[in-house]
Amino acid sequence: MLGEYRITGRRAADIAASVERAVGDGGLEPGQLLPPMRELAARLGVNPNTVAAAYRTLRERGVIETAGRRGSRVRPKPATTARELIRVDAPPGVRNVSKGNPDTQLLPPLAEAFAAAAAEGDAKPVLYGEGAVDPGLERYVRLVFEAEGVPAGPVAVTSGALDAIERVLAAHLKPGDAVAVEDPGWGSLFDLVSAGGLRAVPVPVDDEGPLPAAVERALAEGARAVVVTDRAQNPTGAAVSAPRARALRKVLAAHKETLLIEDDHGHGIVDLPLHPLAGATHRWALVRSTAKAYGPDLRLAVLTGDPVTVDRVQGRQRLGPGWVSLLLQRAVVRLWEGGAVDPAVVAASYARRRDALIAALAERGVPARGRSGMNVWVPVPDETGAVARLLHAGWAVAPGARFRLSAPPGVRVTVAALTGEDIVPLADAVASAVGSVPARRYG
Repeated sequence: MLGEYRITGRRAADIAASVERAVGDGGLEPGQLLPPMRELAARLGVNPNTVAAAYRTLRERGVIETAGRRGSRVRPKPATTARELIRVDAPPGVRNVSKGNPDTQLLPPLAEAFAAAAAEGDAKPVLYGEGAVDPGLERYVRLVFEAEGVPAGPVAVTSGALDAIERVLAAHLKPGDAVAVEDPGWGSLFDLVSAGGLRAVPVPVDDEGPLPAAVERALAEGARAVVVTDRAQNPTGAAVSAPRARALRKVLAAHKETLLIEDDHGHGIVDLPLHPLAGATHRWALVRSTAKAYGPDLRLAVLTGDPVTVDRVQGRQRLGPGWVSLLLQRAVVRLWEGGAVDPAVVAASYARRRDALIAALAERGVPARGRSGMNVWVPVPDETGAVARLLHAGWAVAPGARFRLSAPPGVRVTVAALTGEDIVPLADAVASAVGSVPARRYG
């Protein structure tokens, strides 16, 4: 069971430390089964309660996981880039439609906004002890959220959406807790959940968002949190509709202690209205990032939520980075207030390319999804083969394994770099690549 490694110790802390050292240096590998508690207790000559306490400590630290009668196993190592490694490197001459980046021609110029923010900083430098949120940004965000039907709540600023989600999860959950996540969904979120010692529970998604029955099932089975993408879901393009929002709010209202996190991934790049779920539970947060509409390098997201959640997030921030640069915050509020991005124009640009590709694929008998945003999700019977054949045909797509837990195979195509002339050749290549072949999975 344990190969050459021998667990040692007489106290719970020593036994836990022995296992943790072995996991760290490779003596115990991910997925390896640990001895039953009574068996290990007999081997070490200690009370079974001592081993039970050691295993409990290891679970709380995210080192092991327990599945009832199936025993305790070493958790998979929390590699924050595990799914990022599932990618295709595009050699010279191959068009890369896998990266998920926005169309740079649709990003706004930044120089004027940053110059104005810098001038304000020169006139009154930001010093220690000042507020973590720029008053102008907070005022603007509150007005916009109120107009969109988001409940009133305090505002925090984080270094992007993933930073916000990580801080909210850490504010309420402990290792071993289950989190309901969309499947297919954001691969980085899957990695984040695993790295935090949490357990991801997959929830299927259609074009209108997570399926209410699946969310209900996940919560009934013990998921303590649920993460929902409001618009431009990655990778499927799903957007929560008004009827779906009502159904999800009804489910959540029956589980008031659930932590709800909403990621408004499509802010600034879709013209579909936001249908927030916020307020259906006692603990909630809604995150809005600048990445897709204003540029990934801005690394800024605003967060609102219930007072307890936001206070915990800001409290931990004060012990770490302190705050997100107010120079950056002031530049962003100038971009937002000045209408640097017209969501209708951006949404229409992505929609033309997205809809054209989906229509061309449909003409070739290939179903695809993409209600909003910049991505198209193409179900395939053979993920490995489809990726390889498309690469050979001159197109690098994102393997669906980056975005799946238990969902069927697929590939993601980002339309941001496509022109009208690209649609037919790409659709032909995809149709050829997803011909009838034995089902296999990528990765």
